[in-house]
Amino acid sequence: MRTSLYILAAFLMLSCQEALPTEQASSANTSQQDWAIALHGGAGNMSRENMNESQVAAYEASLNFALDQGVQMLDQGLDAVNVVQAVIRILEDDSLFNAGRGCVLTANGEPELDASIMRGSDLNCGAVTGLKNIKNPIMAARMVMDSSKHVFLSGQGATNFSLENGLEWVDNSYFITKPRKEYYEELMRSKGSEQKLKEEAISKKGTVGCVVLDRQGNLAAGTSTGGMMMKEHGRIGDSPVIGAGTYADDRSCAVSCTGHGEFFIRRAVAFEISALMRIGKEDLHHACEEVVLHDLKEMGGDGGVIAVDNMGNISMVFNTLGMFRACADSGGKREVGVFK
Repeated sequence: MRTSLYILAAFLMLSCQEALPTEQASSANTSQQDWAIALHGGAGNMSRENMNESQVAAYEASLNFALDQGVQMLDQGLDAVNVVQAVIRILEDDSLFNAGRGCVLTANGEPELDASIMRGSDLNCGAVTGLKNIKNPIMAARMVMDSSKHVFLSGQGATNFSLENGLEWVDNSYFITKPRKEYYEELMRSKGSEQKLKEEAISKKGTVGCVVLDRQGNLAAGTSTGGMMMKEHGRIGDSPVIGAGTYADDRSCAVSCTGHGEFFIRRAVAFEISALMRIGKEDLHHACEEVVLHDLKEMGGDGGVIAVDNMGNISMVFNTLGMFRACADSGGKREVGVFK
């Protein structure tokens, strides 16, 4: 009998020891970070085979530059919303990404831009869609949040509001770069080609976004995009939709999404991640994985998310071959990546 008890005790001790590493690996950090930041430049099925070394280096340099600016501002004590806006402005002005200058073109051959921003302390937010002449859509979204009684403005109304509040007007051609124009013309020539449409469907998506926890313990998130190449006139994706492409709540996390917008809208991806944390008591990384790797994937939706919680934990999860991404925190964490 005593021998049996010894064997049972030994078995239980061994079982606990074997389970411990798994439990530690899946648990969130318990130490509070002073600040944390993550940003993305889109997700898609790009691979090392279809991107050369110079292209990868260019994206990494852009991500590093934007991350450095965000880190510097957070070190100086700037608040989360201002950091999110500043980082996204940098990415909007960088023609590598599908936001601001360098955005993709609609079926009519013109840029239409969307953006949203949200503050986690009071859930205030602003969004714009269908902009054609405002240089930095993220600033227009911020203006809606701070200087209007509304959340979401569209088209000419959003443009008029932006101009009335002093934002910079540019001709629509400002957003069009030579590579985007040439690619649009190539798609038009091959219209109806199943192979070309397939290539476009799996190509990288350059939507940009940023999520931040600041030194005051507040969260913010923002997202900006030119949408989907060859989208029909008036199409709206998830990027400007609060709860789908952008969400921030100081009680849980800040999230920015990128990918096939229709699926992100249907799943209310950004809000669902927050809800899994706040109501379902999931940690940040498990919540992101549950939504992106399971819920979205089962629907056929591709893309990814960046997220930071109110402890400063960072998660960057995607179900595609790659996502342009970068992050850092006050504890010394730093990561810049393109592929899995």
